[in-house]
Amino acid sequence: MSDVIGVILGGGLSSRMGFLEKGLLTIGDVSLLGRVKVRLSKQIEKVILNANGDLSRFDGLGLPLVNDTISGYAGPLAGVLAGMDYAAREGASHIVTVAVDTPFYPRDLVARFDKTGEDLCMAVTPDPDRGLAQHPTFGKWPVALRDDLRMALKDGVRKVVQWTKPHGCVNVEFTVNPFDPFFNVNTPADMAKAEAMIAEYDL
Repeated sequence: MSDVIGVILGGGLSSRMGFLEKGLLTIGDVSLLGRVKVRLSKQIEKVILNANGDLSRFDGLGLPLVNDTISGYAGPLAGVLAGMDYAAREGASHIVTVAVDTPFYPRDLVARFDKTGEDLCMAVTPDPDRGLAQHPTFGKWPVALRDDLRMALKDGVRKVVQWTKPHGCVNVEFTVNPFDPFFNVNTPADMAKAEAMIAEYDL
């Protein structure tokens, strides 16, 4: 999939983690960002990081770095747009996004998206209350929609599904057994849970 670029979304404020740089926090002696990078690099040849602020804190990681192109911490869609803009300059047709705080996401994420043959996909998992739980930071996005997304962001759209639904986004369902692969680390308690998951499931 040389025409697809992997984008790690790390541009949030991490307010529930005391505004620490979440991606640089370690579990099992490896940073969250390191775990996410390795997992994605095994699925896509080229991987970049979307982040905000002074990007020098990520020096030495060996990743191209891109800031949001929409100011004001506009949420994950701004990171998606930044990834699309980068991919357009590189001549890529799609990006696949993953979240920096979700270290155990599926190892076949990209393959499952590709198997659908669809341009716009989002990961979902079974949920006893909602039927399906959406994971909007895990998706495949066509670069051709970047101008549409830019306009939507300028118009105030912030929720991912608000933008993807009208474009016919396809759900790709993943299992949650033996653990939820989209468990994300938001708090110190989540860090402890992630450590326990590493020990239990040899992650």
